[in-house]
Amino acid sequence: MMLIISGTGDWDGLSPQEEAARYAEIQSWWNERVAAGEITGGHELQPAETATTVHREADGTVNVTDGPFVEGKEMVGGYAILDVPDLDAAIRLAASWPSPGTCEIRPIVER
Repeated sequence: MMLIISGTGDWDGLSPQEEAARYAEIQSWWNERVAAGEITGGHELQPAETATTVHREADGTVNVTDGPFVEGKEMVGGYAILDVPDLDAAIRLAASWPSPGTCEIRPIVER
């Protein structure tokens, strides 16, 4: 899985035309990877301020809070399920992500 992480200011200051161009570049990148069979699923997520965190304690107590699990300047903005042969291929794919930010790659646990 590739987690797509954006900084809170990565899109600040973009004009509507620049924002539209960036989304178009991302959509093009995404569609090319889907067509190549490298991405099998994924979604953009709503902003971090829309998050609800559910935390279960060891004693069974459940706490529900508004907001993301952690406060930070970078938050997960989306994810992609990758179908690539190895970590090197996943790194190449993540390195080609067309927007500022970070991509974190993690293997999916298969049971």
